[in-house]
Amino acid sequence: MSQNRSVAFHTLGCKLNFSETSTMSRQLELEGFEKKQFTEQADVYVINTCSVTENADKECRQLVRRVQRLSPESFIVITGCYAQLKPQEIATIPGVDLVLGAAEKFNLVQHLSNLTKGDETKICSCDIDTLTGFHSSFSVNDRTRTFLKVQDGCDYSCSFCTIPMARGKSRSDTVTGVVKQAQELSEKGVKEIVLTGINLGDFGKGGDGGKHHEENFFELIKALDNETAIERYRISSIEPNLLTDEIIAWVAESKKFMPHFHIPLQSGSDAVLKLMQRRYNSQFYKERIELVKKLIPHAAIGVDVIVGSPGETEAYFQESFAFIHSLDISYLHVFTYSERAATKALDIKPIVPIAIRNERNKILRNLSYQKLQYFTEAHRGENRKVLFESVKKTADGGMEMLEGYSDNYIRVTIPYKAEWSNQIVEWTI
Repeated sequence: MSQNRSVAFHTLGCKLNFSETSTMSRQLELEGFEKKQFTEQADVYVINTCSVTENADKECRQLVRRVQRLSPESFIVITGCYAQLKPQEIATIPGVDLVLGAAEKFNLVQHLSNLTKGDETKICSCDIDTLTGFHSSFSVNDRTRTFLKVQDGCDYSCSFCTIPMARGKSRSDTVTGVVKQAQELSEKGVKEIVLTGINLGDFGKGGDGGKHHEENFFELIKALDNETAIERYRISSIEPNLLTDEIIAWVAESKKFMPHFHIPLQSGSDAVLKLMQRRYNSQFYKERIELVKKLIPHAAIGVDVIVGSPGETEAYFQESFAFIHSLDISYLHVFTYSERAATKALDIKPIVPIAIRNERNKILRNLSYQKLQYFTEAHRGENRKVLFESVKKTADGGMEMLEGYSDNYIRVTIPYKAEWSNQIVEWTI
């Protein structure tokens, strides 16, 4: 391995996975590895997998076959949530050399130094219940925006979800650690940090051998607001039962935390929420949305919804649709339910046929489009601060464009101006 000095990464799934891939990439670059695109020939290919993405096994096998056609003598490493959940299954995929579970992904350099091509697939996994450490990570594609992981794992037991089995118990960095990391990113020219985690609002637990920090998410955002030079922060996603009045009120007055929330709902039917083992009902969720809009009328609110989960009858779906339609929200992320091994949802009946799941997905995506159009139109003519990104985009016709987001997450695209790259500009929507 000492002579093999190039590596390529491919990431499936969430922003947290992208932040971890970015950190692994930097670790290897510090060891002298040249970073390549996944479509180029490299000595090592690392695939960071997801357990939420549908057809994880199929995607993984397709990527491995692609690598084998491109560079048959290269090493192939599989890590991430799917690698933790199904290591033996992955090891049977022809061409895979190394499978790294949740505790080993950040020891990639060490494992590569002990790898020999042609040996039996090496599996380095762990009992997820023994995983107590926290490893900070962040992704930087350009200097504009970075996704900073401050929390990992989840103590919840939603009936449809494998995340606790893939990532372990909730644990996090310390407030001091996050503030230090944010300051370092500020010195690198980063203008906006998106705080990420599996259950972000549960920040404050563990991460140092299982000890509790006796800190919470509200203390974290106050410290970042008051003690760092970063100009903009976003909260990536926070459970409604953890989005407290004091957090909403703080964001309403903050100059740094953007008026933008992403609040998972999953279903607007109380019967389905109960089957999902969620920790709130529709009335509580509605009150959260109403408080945000009362204190921050211009705030963007994104919502996660799952359609077609077991037990979601047509009546329950219509109830969910009507509830979501009534909410003053900005957009939806719609997920079609898919079966996950070892989850409680497998025992729930009736099962919704795939065709109906897909139809419900289309219905809610159409509602999302309407919500986003209405939200954007409501702000037409307003002056809002837009952070333009550092990278050029190419529009139809080949014109170079610059893209950015307003404080309340309205996407703005303009003809490319170099002087506005990575700059916050007052812009009329």
